[in-house]
Amino acid sequence: MPYWLAQPGDAQQHDFIKRFDPRFWTVDFPRPMMASVVTTGPDSLRADCVFYQTDDLAGLIWESEDRWDHPLVAYETARDYRGCQLSFHWRSSGLMPLDAIDGPTLTIEGRDANGDPKSWYVRLWNYATGTPEDAAIALDFDAMDGGFLLPGEADPVWAGDIDRLFVSLVPPGYTGLDGPLPDTAEAWLELTGLACTGPASTIRIGDTMLPEHAMRLATGYDDAYNQTPARLLRNALHLGYRATINHYVGMSHYYRLARSTNGNLLITVSDGALNTACIAWHRDFAERAAALGFAPIFSLSYELFDEITPGGWKQRAENGDVALTGWSPPSTLLTPARSTVVFVLAAIAIAFAQILKDAGLPVKFQIGEPWWWIMQDGTGRICLYDASAQAAFGADLVSIPTIEGPQTPEQITMLDRAGEILAQSTADIADAVRTVDPAAELHLLVYLPTVLDETAPEAKRANVPLGWASPAFDVLQLEDYDWVTAGNRGATARGVAAMEARLGYPADRQHYLSGFVLNAEDAAQWAAIDAAADAARARGVAETFFWALPQVMRDGFTHFDIEEDEVQAFDDVQFPLALGREAVAAPAFSTAIVTTASGAEHRNSDWADARMRYDAGPGVRSEEDVGTLIAFFRARRGAARGFRFRDPFDHSSNGMTGTPDPGDQFLGTGDGQATHFALVKRYGDDPDQQVRAITYPVSGSIRVAVDGAEQASGWTFEAGEIRFDTPPDADAEVRAGYLFDVPVRFAEDRLEVSRATFRAGEAVSVPLIEIRPS
Repeated sequence: MPYWLAQPGDAQQHDFIKRFDPRFWTVDFPRPMMASVVTTGPDSLRADCVFYQTDDLAGLIWESEDRWDHPLVAYETARDYRGCQLSFHWRSSGLMPLDAIDGPTLTIEGRDANGDPKSWYVRLWNYATGTPEDAAIALDFDAMDGGFLLPGEADPVWAGDIDRLFVSLVPPGYTGLDGPLPDTAEAWLELTGLACTGPASTIRIGDTMLPEHAMRLATGYDDAYNQTPARLLRNALHLGYRATINHYVGMSHYYRLARSTNGNLLITVSDGALNTACIAWHRDFAERAAALGFAPIFSLSYELFDEITPGGWKQRAENGDVALTGWSPPSTLLTPARSTVVFVLAAIAIAFAQILKDAGLPVKFQIGEPWWWIMQDGTGRICLYDASAQAAFGADLVSIPTIEGPQTPEQITMLDRAGEILAQSTADIADAVRTVDPAAELHLLVYLPTVLDETAPEAKRANVPLGWASPAFDVLQLEDYDWVTAGNRGATARGVAAMEARLGYPADRQHYLSGFVLNAEDAAQWAAIDAAADAARARGVAETFFWALPQVMRDGFTHFDIEEDEVQAFDDVQFPLALGREAVAAPAFSTAIVTTASGAEHRNSDWADARMRYDAGPGVRSEEDVGTLIAFFRARRGAARGFRFRDPFDHSSNGMTGTPDPGDQFLGTGDGQATHFALVKRYGDDPDQQVRAITYPVSGSIRVAVDGAEQASGWTFEAGEIRFDTPPDADAEVRAGYLFDVPVRFAEDRLEVSRATFRAGEAVSVPLIEIRPS
């Protein structure tokens, strides 16, 4: 499956929007408060806020540079606002009013006319007509002043170089100092009639619409809470995604909070399971998804932001250490042994399921990655020892210093009991979702590298309980991004087989979530992620997802579904050897040469490897040869279909035509995880070495060696790669020897042959050209 990492400026189709289009505003705010923004019409938006502290401040933001959209659909960077007039109607409730000292302020960040960094603080009340909570506001960027009192404190805005505009939203009890509000404060703001006029009011936006493809999309609220659902779904639609979206509701933004007796803010469901900002966002998301034909799966996990989690809810290691993930700030894992935890998760699941139902969508719900946490500090400590878990184990409670390696019968009994507890908790949550819709489709997401760690063979007793076996859930979803990005495809194959054997879900009742690129500098990992998705589809899973939309947008990942026959039809047949033995070979490069006025040259090589051309005409010497050639030409339909060609001068890993030896060509060095090594042939010496991909070795000719020892088994050749059943050891040198053919096609759709030509001793012209892999 082809893919592309698009860059800014790559969009080929464009449209135009007005500045301040409601879809492209964002929100930002500090923990623990919460805010969201949704569009309510083509010229209107609504922001919802939940405040807990006296220094909570949310920002409603417009950015001059689009940092959020995929490059193919992003709007242009336009920092010059001179000539713009912005107007809108303001209505709010629960916010500091417009006329207050700390009332809503438009902060403009950019540079002054001299190019020096500068911020202006524009009091919106100075440009408002109406009441402090219901007013018309008009802003002329050519005649606008910062400052509280005008004209005495006027600070004229220079609008020629603006980075960001930021409307501050605070509760009436705001002081700017750290401290609790007397009560949780909920507020909302509506901007309607948003209009931008003037000669600089229109900006260009990418409008590329990719063809619909069969891949699905995953996303997450923790990564996208600051954007409008309209913006996210526009990206999904334009990038060719349809049907199912797997939406993780997150672990740090959906919950309600209440103060404990010691003043800490902790999760609560006493007044509802979700905060108002989260409800507003997800309702809008669900309704827009339904209108566009998407069917979201809402996903809830046992992971929760540590700071707001009661101590008794957290999984713990045997020494009392809390189960913490590697995120910063950390999240923790909730114990499935505590009835309160299961009740709260069930209440949250019901609330999200109801949102789907109210939007007229089928209720599809995923319980995501439920497990007993294993400490990631190399000790293998499994977190089975919170107070609720210890009470549940009773007489089965024993010490498990490490989950790695073999376990005693008593430890195995405890791990089995842990699995039963976990399975019961997920069953209770699934049953809760079915109270919303008895026909709800329930999904279970399992992260294979953790639950099937080969160093901990008994961990699956706790983390892949038999209580999950089919038909406990409608769909089993599998994820393995650590294996994918490490190149350990053998582990994936073994993990999938083990999961199918243990739980009994056939491929057509499985989903696969492919990959996760955490950091932008690792965007090259998309190649492995795309390949893993292709492999999952090949084995027949019902749906395959890319995880996740925010990373897709950040890195410009662009997927295309193009069948192989659409790219380059190929017949795995050999060009008649007798005709090819006398062929003329011509390796060719593509080099752009620019000659300057002084006569100096600048040369740029466009290709990393030569593209071969051949003329097989010299091998045609008789009428019988002509008949063989014409029959082969017609069977390939001229240039339409490719085929194998044996280069008479270069078809072996040993020199050019020698007998292959397993140590001929260096393929790579093992790292203890990678199982796939591309088959290549190297020409020349470092650093100017040319590396040629070998995609059509001669069947039965490949010989493989690891650290000098030939491997008679334990590997296969597929799609241009040697694929080991188990990864070669770290620092092990992988080599191979082989014979190979070149994939070629006829260079033309016409073939001219006459008796007079070869009878006169003249060579027929039969041009062939190498096919490059897509």
